Amino acid sequence: MGFKRFDPEDFVISADTVTSTVWSNNASTLNTFFTSSTQEQGSSGEYYLNVYQTASNDDSAAVQFAVAYANPTGGGTLLYDNSVSEKSPSRSIYGQYRTLVLEDENASFTFGGSYTGSNQLYVISVERARYKEKLLPGSFNLVLNSNNSNLSELSLTDNSKDVNLPTYYGTQRAYEVVSGSNGSAYSGNGYTVGSGSYGLFLPDISTIILNADALNDNSTSGNMGINLATNSGSNTNGFNERKLYNQISSSEASSIFQSNSQETITSNYVFVRARNSEFNYSENPSFISGSTGEVIYNYFIDNPQTFATTVGMYNDSNELLAVAKLSKPLVKDFTKEALIRVKLDF
Repeated sequence: MGFKRFDPEDFVISADTVTSTVWSNNASTLNTFFTSSTQEQGSSGEYYLNVYQTASNDDSAAVQFAVAYANPTGGGTLLYDNSVSEKSPSRSIYGQYRTLVLEDENASFTFGGSYTGSNQLYVISVERARYKEKLLPGSFNLVLNSNNSNLSELSLTDNSKDVNLPTYYGTQRAYEVVSGSNGSAYSGNGYTVGSGSYGLFLPDISTIILNADALNDNSTSGNMGINLATNSGSNTNGFNERKLYNQISSSEASSIFQSNSQETITSNYVFVRARNSEFNYSENPSFISGSTGEVIYNYFIDNPQTFATTVGMYNDSNELLAVAKLSKPLVKDFTKEALIRVKLDF
């Protein structure tokens, strides 16, 4: 065993971006959608719907994403207490995402840069266990079945490939949700004629906020809505999240929800250098006598040969911090120099 102190130039830090699939079983596209009747009929069913990739009672079932409805006036859901107006699940959800995204409890969501409208929202939140760090812009595709007689289905994507920079809401990156695919609008800016964009794609919190006014649109030309018919009546259980889920999972549509995740992996590269005069002797019992400490074979004195198999990294207190194993022994003598690169990922 030999020791050598590292020099500052022996350390290099690098960051690499890694892309992977989002959905269970390493699937990049989700084609089948299921809900749980237990969750749907329970108290949480008034707030949101969890969506699975297979029947919820299947052993392999796992939540893929959740769908919720949000309204700043509290409409579309029953009140918590009939004696207190406007206090309902839809208002709580709206306040939650307004604080999370806009970071201002008095602000309103803007779609397409100017449209605010009723500001009622649909929220699709990807399950945290499905992605590593964030969603990958340009990989988001969602197909919705349509109730609009002039539109069979609506394909949505983010506009990350059509803009040079995202919009920032506080510290959150946001792209507009438009009519298109794979990060580009089909035509123009991909917005609806009267309701702005179809929503906001927030990759860093893996959330898609959809503009309910755009989805409710029933126009006959241009970029149209799907006539979702959101029920925003006060003190009314409109089951709005179920309406959106039905349009996502409908067999009449292509039933596609596609996205990939993105992760930045920081790597610390350590270069272990063994010059020709270093690490040529060993304390291994096959090299020296354990009783006298003398070299067993005389030719090892002038012509030693060692076989490096492991690199250990220690701190100044002589504590072992990391171990790197070589794939095969590395021959070392006075005629050879070695450079071993150790990669530490964080």
